[in-house]
Amino acid sequence: MNLYDPFFKLADYFSTGGPVMVPLALDSLVLWVLVIDRALFFRRLTRRNMPVETALVHVRENRMPDPAQFRGAVSMLVAEFISQRAGTLGVDRLILDETVMRIRHMLSAHLSLIGVLAAVAPLLGLLGTIMGMMTTFDVLALHGTGNARAVAAGISEALVTTQTGLIVAIPGLYMKSVLDRKADILRKRITATGFYLKRNLMNSC
Repeated sequence: MNLYDPFFKLADYFSTGGPVMVPLALDSLVLWVLVIDRALFFRRLTRRNMPVETALVHVRENRMPDPAQFRGAVSMLVAEFISQRAGTLGVDRLILDETVMRIRHMLSAHLSLIGVLAAVAPLLGLLGTIMGMMTTFDVLALHGTGNARAVAAGISEALVTTQTGLIVAIPGLYMKSVLDRKADILRKRITATGFYLKRNLMNSC
């Protein structure tokens, strides 16, 4: 088997699909870059998590978490809050709430775009299907059934773009649901930690 055979097969596959394959490829590329980015980000926030009791001690002592020991979502909240706290009870309450909201927003970043990109893929595939069928009908109108090669090319374009759109969309939508669940778990953890810190630290000052 030639080393370049897979490349040539892929190039032939793309050429068969017609011009719609370019936006489909870009859609897939951006989609998976965002999916990998979010997956790595969530993985980092779920490892070496700091217990809320330890977080309270760090906040009371105004001590930044050790990155070698804690790297999770709670540690991020503690580090963000300590770096911005003012030392005044009322202001610190607002800063803690704002920090919780900002981290929750970070957890949701790009998830909507991932969903949009996954949903757009089958629509692009449908566009390619329509273009392929139009090509087929044009050939039939000009040559009838005498040009079987041209008819087959139009049908191939329609089928390849439909297939590619589904290949991009189905895993993309699955990963969107997985990332949504992970983000929801982390949002709940951040919210609960913020409430715990406010109740046990702020009200005791």
